[in-house]
Amino acid sequence: MPDSRGAEPPDTTDLDRLRSAASGCRGCPLYQDATQTVFGEGSAGAKVLVVGEQPGDKEDLAGEPFVGPAGKLLDRAFEEAGFDRRSLYVTNAVKHFKFKRDERGKRRIHQKPGRTEVVACRPWLLAELRAVRPELVLLLGATAAQSLLGPKFRLTAHRGEPLEAPEELAGLVPTAVATVHPSAVLRAPDRDEAYAGFVADLRAAAKLLG
Repeated sequence: MPDSRGAEPPDTTDLDRLRSAASGCRGCPLYQDATQTVFGEGSAGAKVLVVGEQPGDKEDLAGEPFVGPAGKLLDRAFEEAGFDRRSLYVTNAVKHFKFKRDERGKRRIHQKPGRTEVVACRPWLLAELRAVRPELVLLLGATAAQSLLGPKFRLTAHRGEPLEAPEELAGLVPTAVATVHPSAVLRAPDRDEAYAGFVADLRAAAKLLG
């Protein structure tokens, strides 16, 4: 069961301290089955902060965000769109892997985080925003977008557009752009078309940086 231990980030903008503190978060039940907390990675001076949904199986084992198949596709799309991943700060709205076992109990199958889990993890995402102070926040997928823009946000209506954050986040999120999660590209019936649309959204975001 969730408890109060480590559920709130410490009052610091030091990413190493935040990462260490997040490893002990017990704010929702996901920590019980996950291998470890997967905190964000990148420079505190990054101009772009990228938010995904949650770590997957590969990320849970490695302790790093976006290192699985979706991460490899994301790296390729970043390169085509003019982003250098090494200069970005990359994280997730939820820091623990939510999954269910297959019928044989071997494979771990991704499950979408619920609103309760997103809300429980939101203080950590806000702490990362305070530490990095990006010029642009890139939101990958509906869960990531709704974690900052609210549960009523509809990705299909606003993907690729420059977005204003809610007033409470005005100082943390100067501009945001939402697009699909790279895993959605991998699942798409026409992967080439989905990938082209994904790269187009990233290029539109890149132009906002001048």
